Amino acid sequence: MKNGVHNNITVLLADDHTVVREGLRMVLEVEKDIQVIAEARNGREAVELVKKHRPDVVVMDIAMPLLNGFEAARQMIKLFPATKILILSAHDDDEYIDRMIAIGITGYLIKQSSAEILSQAIREAKKGNFYFGADIAKRLEKKNQLSRGRDGVLKKKNSALSSREAEVLQLIAEGKANKEIAAELEISIKTVEKHRQQIMEKLNIHDTAGLTRYAISAGIIESSIRLTIR
Repeated sequence: MKNGVHNNITVLLADDHTVVREGLRMVLEVEKDIQVIAEARNGREAVELVKKHRPDVVVMDIAMPLLNGFEAARQMIKLFPATKILILSAHDDDEYIDRMIAIGITGYLIKQSSAEILSQAIREAKKGNFYFGADIAKRLEKKNQLSRGRDGVLKKKNSALSSREAEVLQLIAEGKANKEIAAELEISIKTVEKHRQQIMEKLNIHDTAGLTRYAISAGIIESSIRLTIR
């Protein structure tokens, strides 16, 4: 155990790839002021572990099963605003970044970032400072006031669905039946059917295939999942 544990920055790692989590843990273990206290394999597990451990910083991917990083971050920030969210993703396109900023994350790095940058980002996040990779920071600076306007639009659009509806939509898009969704969320099948109907009405989409296409285009599920759905 490290000396001065109480002064350490506590970190939760959330990524569905074991090798990525193991690599991140190894990188961060050499930092005397950073302590990895838990690991999550999906967004739902990450939210539960934040409830249990209350880490200072969550380092989280966006593309995760059961609950993606967008919705996981939204739930964490709402429930535990003291915990800072640092996104570490393979995606660096403006739509993903803008959506995450609108939700309220503290920083955004791409997975090609160095160990030094990741450690620095975690320290800045703990202080409450925003931290973005160099390329992302330049793009945000260029957009300036425009980015703020776009963030508002994105936030309004993304909050059209409730948190629970967003969870149900992701599970529908992942090909799960109503019974499976009910078991996963610990709700009744009737409640799942009600949520499905409300989602369809809000999005004006009235079939599962359409909901799946929407989920893909909105980044609710990872593009790699497209091969498993019709």
